[in-house]
Amino acid sequence: VDLDTAREELKEFIPHVKNISDTSIRKMAGRDLARFKQFKKQGMAVKFGRFTRKENDQIRKNVEEFLSISGIDSAEKLLFTSRYPEDKETINRLKAKHQFCEKISEGIPRPWRLIYYRARKMFDPNNYKGRYTKEEKEQLKKYQAMHGNDWKKISELMSRSNLSVAMKFSEIKSAINYGPWTKEEIQKLKHAVKEVMRKKLEMEDGSSPSSLEQSNRDLWVDREKLCQHLPWTEIETKVGSRYWRQCKQKWNSILVKKMSKGQTLHRWIKGVQNKITLIKRLYEMKVEDANEVNWEELGDAIGDVPTTYLQVQFYRLKVSFVPSWQKKTFSEIMDFLYQYKLPELEEKL
Repeated sequence: VDLDTAREELKEFIPHVKNISDTSIRKMAGRDLARFKQFKKQGMAVKFGRFTRKENDQIRKNVEEFLSISGIDSAEKLLFTSRYPEDKETINRLKAKHQFCEKISEGIPRPWRLIYYRARKMFDPNNYKGRYTKEEKEQLKKYQAMHGNDWKKISELMSRSNLSVAMKFSEIKSAINYGPWTKEEIQKLKHAVKEVMRKKLEMEDGSSPSSLEQSNRDLWVDREKLCQHLPWTEIETKVGSRYWRQCKQKWNSILVKKMSKGQTLHRWIKGVQNKITLIKRLYEMKVEDANEVNWEELGDAIGDVPTTYLQVQFYRLKVSFVPSWQKKTFSEIMDFLYQYKLPELEEKL
């Protein structure tokens, strides 16, 4: 399949395919396109976002079965072959012989690359080493000064995963405040988010800075969906005194509070009809796990509502009305809300 044809065919399954590099398109055409078409025949849509428990179990099953048929004696050797240079040639030969790419992704309607990365995260023993000691933190600072942000190199030196060393350095590289946010910090956070959102708008919409200056409302309200994929490490750098996860959590709380003050959204929260709509929409999805809910689509369907906002409202519904909700699965919670709370709400109309 030529590049243009592959991109066009993948567009059916991956809406943002135009932003994917030519190299990645070629790889996806070989590894994913046939799989995606097969999943479509089975009525299964290609998924992104967090992996569900069911998908994690399938990955474990796929890895265990591949180890069994290939004779490779550990998941670490299979997924981190470079750590075993003396066995590398043999392992790669066995992976090719037993079709590693196809086997590892069986039964999971996601791009192969995402499945592979998820498997590496799940089976990397360096992800389960516990807290960093003071000595390790000092080592990490020293290695970062020597190698910059080459987390792969640093992870090898420290026997920790790439993600682990990158995230830990993010926490310790400067004086981090763990107490209540000050007014100055909140202002820095808002300014940082505004800057990256403005930059994103300019890139995606071709808007000029002057046109964006004229309409802050467009930037903050009508473009709310742009808050879903912000560059948090960049925002962390701009704020200075907080690490990226704190910035993300604080911004989400600001967003929910800010949107709650809007008259239209305020009516949505309090309105019985909209609680009914939320319950019905979630119930109709027939998903087994909250991670399978496409909150972005749900927000658009209900009326351009931010995903964080929807998730907060769902949390309030289950906590307020579902007995022992902590012990119930997502589908059990939805069954209860649909069967018992929905009729009660409809009677109020």
